[in-house]
Parts: sequence; structure tokens; C-alpha cells
Amino acid sequence: MGEHNVEEFDQEKSQAFMKAVLNDLRALAFMLETGLVESGVRRIGAEQEMFLVDHDLRPAPVAQEVLQHANDPRLTTEIARFNLEANLTPLSLNGDCFTQMRGELDALITKTTASAKTMNADVLLAGILPTLQKSDLTLDNLTPVARYHELDRGVIRLRGGPLSIHIKGLDELQITHDNIMMESCNTSFQIHFQTNPAEFAAYYNMAQAITAPLLAVAVNSPLLFGNRLWQETRVALFQHSTDARSRPQLARSHPTRVSFGENWLEHSVIALFHEQVSRFRPIMITQPDEDPFQVLARGEVPRLSALCMHNSTVWRWNRACYGVLNGVAHLRIENRALPAGPTIVDEIANTVFFAGLMLSLPQAYGDISKRMTFDDAKSNFFRAARHGLDAQFNWLDGKAVSAPSLVLDQLLPLARQGLETAKVEAADIQKYLGVIEARVRSRQTGARWLLKSLAAMDQTGPKEIRLRQLTATMLASQKKGHPVHTWPEVKKSEAGNWEQGYRTVGQFMSTDLFTVQPGDLIDLAASMMDWRHIRHVPVENEAGHLVGLITHRNLLRLVSSGSHEKNFKAITVREVMVPNPVTVSPSTPTLEAIRLMREQRIGCLLVVEDRQLLGIVTSYDFLDASAQLFQQHLTAVDKPVKARAVGQNRFQESA
Repeated sequence: MGEHNVEEFDQEKSQAFMKAVLNDLRALAFMLETGLVESGVRRIGAEQEMFLVDHDLRPAPVAQEVLQHANDPRLTTEIARFNLEANLTPLSLNGDCFTQMRGELDALITKTTASAKTMNADVLLAGILPTLQKSDLTLDNLTPVARYHELDRGVIRLRGGPLSIHIKGLDELQITHDNIMMESCNTSFQIHFQTNPAEFAAYYNMAQAITAPLLAVAVNSPLLFGNRLWQETRVALFQHSTDARSRPQLARSHPTRVSFGENWLEHSVIALFHEQVSRFRPIMITQPDEDPFQVLARGEVPRLSALCMHNSTVWRWNRACYGVLNGVAHLRIENRALPAGPTIVDEIANTVFFAGLMLSLPQAYGDISKRMTFDDAKSNFFRAARHGLDAQFNWLDGKAVSAPSLVLDQLLPLARQGLETAKVEAADIQKYLGVIEARVRSRQTGARWLLKSLAAMDQTGPKEIRLRQLTATMLASQKKGHPVHTWPEVKKSEAGNWEQGYRTVGQFMSTDLFTVQPGDLIDLAASMMDWRHIRHVPVENEAGHLVGLITHRNLLRLVSSGSHEKNFKAITVREVMVPNPVTVSPSTPTLEAIRLMREQRIGCLLVVEDRQLLGIVTSYDFLDASAQLFQQHLTAVDKPVKARAVGQNRFQESA
């Protein structure tokens, strides 16, 4: 959970803040040297991020109202008004700690859901919400807390302009965005593992190494705005959405704030903090606490709030954290790579797997930096994010191994051994490692289920309907509590309520467009219409701005006028096109679009936003929609009729 007490950025305050960061670093070094940081205790903890959704499974910006109703200090805000975060109680890593963690998380989600229901909303655990749209990512949905506004201003200030996002998977997404709300697309389940100061480097390096296979079995975020990207798209998106590097920094390959790192950690946690402070300027600042050395002189433990604030704006996939619990300072490793969901059972299973590996591998493998190159560890991580269980890893001593083989043959037995040594309840070990094993053997992660289900619906209806049905099934399955490897895929016949998918033009417009430019030959436009069986071809200029429209009627008029006889192949689009065609925005209500087409007596509407052509809707789209809605209505009417007929037949037979 990030520090919320931030101040407006200016040079004088920034200098005072950096002075406090450096002083905190000196204080931490002193505490480590003099044994003032807790040792000999293993704890496990977690943070659960979540989405709030409305009855249409769309983002519900009611987080603050839900927090007020729930009135629970473990719940807090996140960057968007449709996100929340729950902070679980740290537990000693032994006995029934995972049963306790599961119980607390169940209770918190139940409580949050009850509060969300008072706002006609619900709670969904998903790495990326499938129904999220770019139009949801405006500053209107930024949580009205100073921390988030300063974070937005800070990233854009350091960046020197809008953020650029380019992710390529099965589909490709390339957009720019002028604020950091893209970060709100991501929700995660972050695991905290407390370790001793003397062994921090060894355990941190091991966390880095195991994050790849851990992520491979947990991927749950393959879709963004309906695009099929990475198995864990959060990894690519988070890096882009908070990329504060300026053009000169990009030119010299300056590290990004969201990173896996560049090298193994060789010494203590101090080296990690030194690197971060050296590389990354403050994005947010806070009023410095009392001098930490004065706090230590009184025999108390300093919060080191300036250092923690700076650390909270460097998002390593494994983050080093300093904290104070019950008046005692400690160090922990925060694994940030795992997505939220698909169910609480799956999340706890991932946590048990991670904890078991952290407990066993430092002894089983020894110094991981001697057995694996850092480049292999880093490459493994990105392979897992891209491919999930289809990833191939370079593991110990450079040996190649598939993700399933590594997990089943090597890592699960070692995880079990580590948990047994820590005296974790045998029933919990069996249950949760069993979930991991079943997920790997079935090859069904959350990401795989989403992609298989989307394919099974086979382009049935508008994409939004299919994405909403996926989300509805996720929510229903989540409430049942069955782990994701047991979920049946969504079928074509389950494509959902069509009525909800045709409220606005943006929900069903076609985005697979064929366009021409004014200087192109009309012969090209006519050929495209013939080849693609289409009746409308938008005209864009070189800047991508809509400037006209070619329709089949234009071509008919050209033929009937006899102009084509002169030299049809030499006529340009500019001479024939309709300039300034009728346009609408993605948010235009469908009924308004129908009225406009009838009044203007036109066969299509071009969908435009900021002068950029986004899509097209035609009379055929409305005909298809009418047929589907008509069929849905008649099916609903027909069911009670058939039921009454069956009842009458049975009555006659009994008589």
C-alpha cells in the first residue's frame, strides 16, 4: 500500500525530500549494521487488488462510496475509482497460516461485495477486466486523492508528453494516452515474504529466478480492449503505462521504473535502494518525518517515510520493502508479478507455491547467481508473460526445459519439501499444491480459459457481447469458488443478452476498415468494393483524418453520367467522394444513429473521435442486430408457450 500523504511538487520541496531520502538511507544502513532490523522470523502476507463492476459488467466508479460503507482499515483506494485494494494481515509462515489467509481474504471479499451491492456494483478478481474500454480511462475516473493526481502529473512531467503503448501478441495494440490511467487496467495479487537482513540478497535473487515459472502457471490477463496480446498482458502494459523516461533517456536505454532489473543483487538491500535513488528522480514527495537518527536515539523505530515514498514509485516485479510491524523494523520481498484471480483458491495456491519455493530453493540450489545467468532469469520472465505454460525456459546451468516439465518434475516436489520443513499444515500443502499440479496438467490457466472461450464463441455477435459474457462467467465461477482448471469454456450458445450490446454505436461498429486517400484512383476504390463485398469506403488524408466517403451510389452515378467513358482509370477519389460525410462518436446512442440515418437517407455512419476514424456502422449492421434481437425476443416468448402446451398434453393424457 503506497504512502498517501503527498505534497505538491516544487523545487524547494523536492530538494528537502531528496535530503530526507538520503538521510533515511543512512539510517537504514546504520540499523542493518547494528542489528536493529528483525531477524529469525518468517512471515507471509498479501495485497489483493480488485475491480468494481456494474450490472452490465462494466467498470463501476464507486470505490470511495464502497470504502465508506465497508469502514474497514484493511481496505483502501487504488488509482481508479473502479479499483480497490485489500491488505491482509501478515502471518507467521507455519501451521495453518494459509487457512487463516484464505479465511481473511474470503471474509474481506464478502464484506466488500456486500458494500458494493449497496451501490448496485459487484467485486471481480481479474488481471485485466475484459469489458474495460479506453473511454473508461479518463481523469474523471482517477481517484480524487492527492497521491494519484501527483503521480499523474509527475509521470507526464518527466516523460515530457503523452505515453505511447505498443503491445504485439496474436493481435496488436498501438495507442497513445495522455494520463496514467492505463495503469488502472491492471490488478494484481501481491505476495509479501519477510526475510532476514543477512540473507536478503540470496532470497531476493531466488525470488527473481522463480518468478518466471510462478507466473507461467498463474497467467490470467490475455485480453486488453478485446485484443489478444500476451498471456499476462499486465507485464507489458504496466511498463508502458508508467514509463516516465524522456526522449534522451529512451535514446540511451535508461531503465524504466517498471522493470525486472539488470543484474543479480550482490550485497545487501542497501545496494538496491542506492541504485533506485541514483537512477530515478522523485515523482511524488512527502513532508519528511522527524530525523530518523533522533528517533533511534530515543530507542524507537523510524518509519523512513521518504525512502518508502520514493520506493513506492519504482515498480520492480520483485520489490524490496522496509516496514515496521508492532514496533519492530523488518525487510520483505514483495512479488508483484501475479494477476488478481481467477479465484481466491487459485490465488492462495499461487502463494503456497511461491512460499514453498522460497523456503526450499536457497538450500537446494545454493547461490542461484552461480547456476543461472541473470539474462536467462530475465528472459524466462518475459517468456512466461508472453506464453504462459507454453514457455520454454533456460534453467539451471543453462539447461532448456518447458514450463510444465519444470513445475511438475522439479519445483512442486521442492516446494512441498520447503513447506513441510516450515511445518505448514499437511492438508494445506496437499490442497493448494494439488491445485497447481491440476492446473499445469490440464494446461488451463485463467489466460488459456479466456482465450479458449473467446474462440469457442466463434465471432458470435459484437465483440462487446462476447467479452461481457466472458466476464459474467468469470464472476459466476469466482463466486462458486472452483479453481480455474475446472471451468468449462463458454460456448457459442452462451453469447449473452444482445440487447445490452447495442446501446451505443461504439459497441458494435466495424473497426476492420478499408480506406483510400483523395489522390488514389477511383478504380482502386471500386476494386476494393468488389473484392471485399462492401458498399462504403472511407477517405482519409495522410494525417489519418477523415475527409470523405466513397459509396456504391457514387460509382453508379459516375457510370450513369457517362464520365467513366472518358478515362475511368484516371479519375481520382477526390473527384467522386462525398466530402464531409455524416459522422457520430462511439458514445452516440444507437437509436440516435438510426434516426440520423433515416433522416439523412444514408446507408452508413462513420464513427470518429478527435478527427480520427475509428469505425463504421451500416444498414446491414442494424439489420443483423434486428434479426438477433427479434430471435432472442421470440425465443423468450416461445418458451412459456411450449411449457403451457406440454402441460396441457400431460393433463389430457392423465384425464
